Amino acid sequence: MANTTLPTEQDPLDFLAAVEPERRRLEGGQLLRLMEGATGQKAVMWGTSIVGFGTYTYRYATGRTGDWMRVGFSPRKATLSLYGLKDHTDAGSTLAALGPHTHGVGCIYVKNLDAIDLEVLALLVRRAYERRKESEV
Repeated sequence: MANTTLPTEQDPLDFLAAVEPERRRLEGGQLLRLMEGATGQKAVMWGTSIVGFGTYTYRYATGRTGDWMRVGFSPRKATLSLYGLKDHTDAGSTLAALGPHTHGVGCIYVKNLDAIDLEVLALLVRRAYERRKESEV
């Protein structure tokens, strides 16, 4: 089964300009600048609602491979979804210093960007981005 969320030609700035509510739109712009600075990469849309930075190839134990963003985010109405930041060895202790958040299998969820430590977030982004570079298939 192929990954259905792929890079698109949509401009991330156009996507972010249309995000509602306004608070999420502003936070999306802030995350775009933070992640571009931390990764040195320009943003690329993945599917219709995820802003990603960099690409890596993964391989499952079954041998199946695919491409995915190294790190990314989506400014959803209820929370900001942050992708790719949890799977490096220091993530647990660093996440503890981030501030209020929840997480799922592959995402970190933040309700209010002003409530978290943006320096810690930038550190998580840099570490996750570099780790994915090291784990290229």
